[in-house]
Amino acid sequence: MDRATNVLVEETTKPIIGITVGDVNGIGPEIIIKALNDNRILKLFTPVIYGSTKVLAYYKKAFKADDFNYSQVKSPDQIHHKKVNVVNCWEELVEINIGTVTKEAGTSAFQALEKACSDLKSGFIDALVTAPINKHNIQSESFKFPGHTEYLTEYFGQKESLMFLVSENLRVGVVTGHIPLQEVAATLSPSLIERKLKLMQASLKLDFGIQKPKIAVLGLNPHAGEEGLLGKEENEIIKPAINACKEKGMLVYGPYAADGFFGTSQYKKVDGVLAMYHDQGLIPFKTLAFDSGINFTAGLPIIRTSPDHGTAYDIAGKNIASENSMREALFLAAEIVKNRSIAK
Repeated sequence: MDRATNVLVEETTKPIIGITVGDVNGIGPEIIIKALNDNRILKLFTPVIYGSTKVLAYYKKAFKADDFNYSQVKSPDQIHHKKVNVVNCWEELVEINIGTVTKEAGTSAFQALEKACSDLKSGFIDALVTAPINKHNIQSESFKFPGHTEYLTEYFGQKESLMFLVSENLRVGVVTGHIPLQEVAATLSPSLIERKLKLMQASLKLDFGIQKPKIAVLGLNPHAGEEGLLGKEENEIIKPAINACKEKGMLVYGPYAADGFFGTSQYKKVDGVLAMYHDQGLIPFKTLAFDSGINFTAGLPIIRTSPDHGTAYDIAGKNIASENSMREALFLAAEIVKNRSIAK
C-alpha cells in the first residue's frame, strides 16, 4: 500500500496543505507543477501554493503544462477545495533567471515562507511543504538561519526540533544539523542526545503511529570508537544517553559503527536511526532513498515536510527534475495530519 492510499479522506475532511515555491530560479516551481498534476492529489488534500501566479504561469508555459490549472485566492476563506490554489506573496515582478543565484529570488522565497508560516500559525492551513531554498541568498535581517528547520523551530516557539529524513523503509534523524564538522564533537552531550531520542520516539508514536518504536543510535568515530581506542565520545557521551533512555523504558540500541550498520542493512530491523551529524545520516539516506526521500521537521507543534534535495540549479528549467520526492513530501504531510487527528 503506497503513501497516497494511506491518506484517502472524505471531501469534507480533506486537509489543506500549504506549499512554498522556494527559489524561483531552481527546480521548485517545476516539481510543484509536476507533483500537483497527479490526479490523486485533489482527492487527498487541498493544495495552496505560496508564491506568485506570474511565476507559475512562466513555468507552465515553459514546460507546456497546459493541463495544470490553478485559482488565485487573496484570503483563506476563498480557498477552493476542488482546485489548486495560489496565494500571491509579492506584488512586484520578480525576474526569473533560471539556474542563477539572485538576491531577488532569495527575497521572494522568504516572502512565500513568511506568509505560509503566518497562515499555518493561524490555523488556515493544516501542514506546510517547503520547496528548496538557497541558504545563501535568503539571508536577511529577518532570516538569519542555516535553513528551514532552524527558522521554523524558532518561529513556532520551540527550543529544539529534529531533522528527520523519512522514506518507506528508512527513517534517519540527526543530533547535530547544519553545523561545521569540526564543531560536532564539542556540541555533543548526553543530554542533547537524550533529548533528540525523546523527540524521535515521540514523533514515531504520534506522527507515524508506531506504538513501541525501536531506535538505533550510531557512534561518532570509526568502528564506534573501538572501546576508546579511536575516540572517547561513545563511552563518555553516547552510551550514557542510551542508558538513560533505556532506564525510562525506551527501546534504544547502540552505539553502532555507521558503515557496518548500513552495509549489513541493520536499519531494516528498527523504526528509526539517530546519527550524530548531518552527513553521517544523510549520505546513506540519500543513497538508499534519494528519489523518494522526505525531510520532516519533528518535534514541532506544526507539520512541515520537504523534498530531501536542494535547488538543483544545474538542471533547472530543463524539464528533467523528478517530482517524486515533492509528491512523497505532500503525501506524508497529509498522512501526518491524519495520524495526529486520530491521536487527539
